[in-house]
Amino acid sequence: MDSKTVRDKHSELLFPCVANYYEEPVVITRAEGTRVHDLDGREFIDFFGGILTVSLGHCQPEVVKAVSEQMGRLGHTSTLYPTENMVSVAERLARLSPGALKKSFFTNSGTEADETAVMLAKLHTGGQEIIALRHGYSGRSLLAVNLTAHSNYRLIPSQIPGIKHAPAPYCYRCPFGLEYPSCDVRCAHDLDELIRTTTCGRPAAFLAEPIQGVGGFVTPPKEYFQIAVGIVRKYGGLFICDEVQTGFGRTGGKWFGIEHWGVEPEIMTCAKGIANGMPVGATIATEEVANSWTGSTISTFGGNPVSMAATEATLTVMEESDMPARADKLGLILRDSLLAMQEKYPFIGDVRGMGLMQAVEVVADRKSKEPAPAKVNALMEETKKEGLLIGKGGLYGNTLRLAPPMLIEQDELVEACARLDRAFSRI
Repeated sequence: MDSKTVRDKHSELLFPCVANYYEEPVVITRAEGTRVHDLDGREFIDFFGGILTVSLGHCQPEVVKAVSEQMGRLGHTSTLYPTENMVSVAERLARLSPGALKKSFFTNSGTEADETAVMLAKLHTGGQEIIALRHGYSGRSLLAVNLTAHSNYRLIPSQIPGIKHAPAPYCYRCPFGLEYPSCDVRCAHDLDELIRTTTCGRPAAFLAEPIQGVGGFVTPPKEYFQIAVGIVRKYGGLFICDEVQTGFGRTGGKWFGIEHWGVEPEIMTCAKGIANGMPVGATIATEEVANSWTGSTISTFGGNPVSMAATEATLTVMEESDMPARADKLGLILRDSLLAMQEKYPFIGDVRGMGLMQAVEVVADRKSKEPAPAKVNALMEETKKEGLLIGKGGLYGNTLRLAPPMLIEQDELVEACARLDRAFSRI
């Protein structure tokens, strides 16, 4: 098939909600490292990593080898049988994870990982109410959509009771109209009143991303999580840390995003980059919390031998490459480039993020901060012409998300920034 045929069949045969980027979507046919190729023979630098999922690089040799060898030995067992690589991955996660996190439950996606975490928190505390954040995203199941705070993802009225949404630590668009640090991080302190006025006073958990992914890489003040989690724990709730996008060195300097904020969760969820593109989700909890789940459950594909082989190979490469340090170093180069572009282009209202997880919020002008989603769409088309694939997000659709594979070479990173700059110059 040629590209047009694929696009036509996609429109005919897939749900309309399976939307694509670009006016004429790119039909990717092969990839290696940071480079992807389409059916028309064009090459692109992937600067979004499959939504922060291709954490190392496309077709990473160590992962390809591990998956191929495992498939030749054993392809499937389900969770009814223990396997060597499942316990090996669990052991590594217990070593890398912050605090007392120890026991894992494997699934196939971040959605499933978050579902598992919420159920576990309710089982452990006996509470039923969950506090999530506005601008947060938790996945595509019914529960996850109700936890998500973006109207365009919530296509039906709320179906699951007991979910409360607290103000997000979105400093650029402070919901209280204040400025950091004189605000005294009011968004965090507001959790106390939220619990006392909108819940029964005994929440099961507070679920939050260290940096909000789909929300547009919203990065909180450094004090936010210590204040917010402290308040939730005062009322008996647990902290579920959603590291689906921020985990495994992505934020630079630390293995997990929450480590930047000095808080240790009782439950943590991971997916996306954990296996460099293979479908793996993980829910990790302290031993005390994990042991609260005493009833029966099963995950048909969770902990699949092939997925676990990919996970182990990915984590091995990450450790050998010292991924947190690498993402920190390259992230500084990316950040400096974006700040230089902000000086040149008045439509760049905010630059934020950490490590190799950086965002540019596009506005009509800096004084009004009016979102400019049409300009983002135009920028996406221009970067495509430059051979650069980037992401977008945010409640208003006006944020560019930049998160390349973390094994990107410095010269490739610099070249990608140059392409981005050229695209900006034409807007």
